[in-house]
Amino acid sequence: MRGIVVSISITTVWRWLHSDAIKPWMHHSWLSPRDPLFGEKAARVLDLYYGFFNGVSLRPDDYVISADEKTSIQARHRKAIGTGPIPHHPRRVEFEYERKGALAYVAAWDVHRAKLFGICERTTGIETHHKLVDLVMQQEPYRSAHRVFWITDNGSSHRGESSVERLSKWYPNAIQIHTPIHASWLNQIEIFFSILQRKVLTPNDFPDLQTLERTILMFQAFYEKIAKPFKWKYTKDDLKKTLMRIAEQAVTADPLRIAA
Repeated sequence: MRGIVVSISITTVWRWLHSDAIKPWMHHSWLSPRDPLFGEKAARVLDLYYGFFNGVSLRPDDYVISADEKTSIQARHRKAIGTGPIPHHPRRVEFEYERKGALAYVAAWDVHRAKLFGICERTTGIETHHKLVDLVMQQEPYRSAHRVFWITDNGSSHRGESSVERLSKWYPNAIQIHTPIHASWLNQIEIFFSILQRKVLTPNDFPDLQTLERTILMFQAFYEKIAKPFKWKYTKDDLKKTLMRIAEQAVTADPLRIAA
C-alpha cells in the first residue's frame, strides 16, 4: 500500500473496495429498446392480457394465445448411472455425457383458459409453426371463435407483416400480434418454458430423442391438468415507468448527451 501501512490483509482490501461508491471492475449488461414502437407494441400485448384490444373489451368468444419455440433441447446420455437424493446429500449426476441429438419444442399457451399445446420437431421454421397453429386452430373453441390473437416474438418462423398475412390466410379469424424486439419477457409462454427447464430438463439426462420428446409431452399433459392462468401483474403503468427509467439511464450513461 505504498508504505501507508506496514501490512494489510486481503479481507480488509476487499472490504474497502466493496464499500467504495464506484466499482469499475464490475459491470451490468443490459439491452436497450431498439424498436421505435416499443411502447406501443408492448402496450397492445398487455391490453390483451388484461382483456382489451384497441380499447374495447374482448368478447367471450375471443381468445389470446401466446406462442414460441424452445430450440436446441439436447438429449445428453450420461456415461454412468446417477444416484437419487438421500438425507443430507443431493442427487448425483455423471458429468460426462454423449450427445444424442437435439429437438425443438414448439408450444402455445391460452392465456386466459390455461390450455397448453405443443409439438416436438427436429427443426423450427414456417412449416413447424404452421403445424402448431393447425393443432390449436382446428380444435374448438378456436375453430369457430370470433378472433384468436396469436402473440409471438420476431423469430424467423413468424417475423414481420408477411407472417401476419400468412396467418390470416391460414385462418381468417387468427390475428398475429408481435411483441417488440428484445421483449421475450412479455410473452407468457416463456414462463412455462422456464418451468419446463427447471422441472424436466435440468439436469439433462436422456438416452435418446424419443425419450426426451416423450418426457416433454408427458409433462405438458400433466401440467395442463393442474394449470391456472398466470397471475400477470405487469401493467401499462409499469411499462411507462420502465421506459422512463431506461430513458434516464441512457442520458446518465452518455457524457456527450449530458454536456449538450
